[in-house]
Amino acid sequence: MKTVHKLLLSGVFAISLPLLAMDLQQAMSALGPAKTQGLVGEQPNGYLGVVSASAQAKQIAELINQARKAEYQKLAAKNGIQLSDVEAIAGKKAIEKTEAGQFIQLNGQWQKK
Repeated sequence: MKTVHKLLLSGVFAISLPLLAMDLQQAMSALGPAKTQGLVGEQPNGYLGVVSASAQAKQIAELINQARKAEYQKLAAKNGIQLSDVEAIAGKKAIEKTEAGQFIQLNGQWQKK
């Protein structure tokens, strides 16, 4: 009986996990507030970093970073340049565009712009 109960509980948990997961559109919608709240910030490598550890911040950063990397790879291939060059250019632009009071990473340290 305990085995059946565990299997049922595991099944319910497995089904509920995708419902808790965020999709890219939701992550994009949550990005502005997450930056304002200091949960995520821009890094020189062109990707978001988690400033204040939380499941939501991690999920937002992961989803958006996956989309960014795919776009960076396309740009690198299209222009015949290295992915790292595209990432560096994107990182510089993202940091420049970051609003005052939001976090950026410089020399490995998070600081408010």
